[in-house]
Amino acid sequence: MAVQAALQKGLVSVGPAGRHTASVIFLHGSGDTGQGVRDWIKQVLKQDLSFQHIKVIYPTAPARPYTPMRGSLSNVWFDRYKISNDCPEHTETIDVMCQALNSLIDDEVKNGIRKNRILLGGFSMGGGMALHLAYRYHQEVAGVFALSSFLNKNSVVYQALEKYEGEPPDLFQCHGTADELVLYSWGEETNKTLKALGVTTTFLSLPNLYHELSKSELEKLQSWILKKLPEEP
Repeated sequence: MAVQAALQKGLVSVGPAGRHTASVIFLHGSGDTGQGVRDWIKQVLKQDLSFQHIKVIYPTAPARPYTPMRGSLSNVWFDRYKISNDCPEHTETIDVMCQALNSLIDDEVKNGIRKNRILLGGFSMGGGMALHLAYRYHQEVAGVFALSSFLNKNSVVYQALEKYEGEPPDLFQCHGTADELVLYSWGEETNKTLKALGVTTTFLSLPNLYHELSKSELEKLQSWILKKLPEEP
C-alpha cells in the first residue's frame, strides 16, 4: 500500500481539452520523475503532449535502492542486477510495481474509461515496465509504446505471451542507433521476439539518436496515439 500511496503522491497529468474518453499512462526512465519527463517532452515538442479527448498521466516511481547505483536510492520502477539484456530479471520488484500500477489503471476504469481506451508506455526503463504491465496483466489495453527500451533475453513477458491465446496489444517502439546506454540491438531483439510471439509491432529506427527523445519520434508517437485512441462520436 505504501508504494501505491507514493505513486498517487507523485502523479502529474495533462487533462484533455474537451471530453475525456481515453487515457495514456506514460512512465519515465530510471532516476527521473513524472514531472521530469513531462517537462522534457514539453522542451522537445515546444508544447505538452496533449489531446482533445485524451488525458496523459505521468506517475513517479517511488525511490528504492538501485543495484546499478550500488544500492543508492533512485526513482526506478524496479531493480536490476545490471543494465544488460543478458542477466536475469529482478522479477520480485517488477511484480510489486505491476501491482501498484494496476491501481492507476483501475482508477481510470472507475472514472468511466474502458480498458481498450487506455495506452501504456514509457521511455527507457518506463517502456520496459509498460511491456510487463500490458503483456502480463492488461492484455485488453489499446496498445503499448516503448521508447529506447528493452526486455531481458529470458523475460517473463515472453513466457506470458507464449501462454496467451488472445490477440496481444499492438506495440509502437522507437530506438536511437547511437544509444550508448540501452543498445540499439537490445531494442531490436526485443521487437523481433515480441513479433515472433504474435505482437503486431511498429519499430522505428532513429539514426544517430542517443539515449534521448527526439521531436520526430514524439510527433510519430502522437499520431500513433490518435490512431489507437480516436475521438469517439
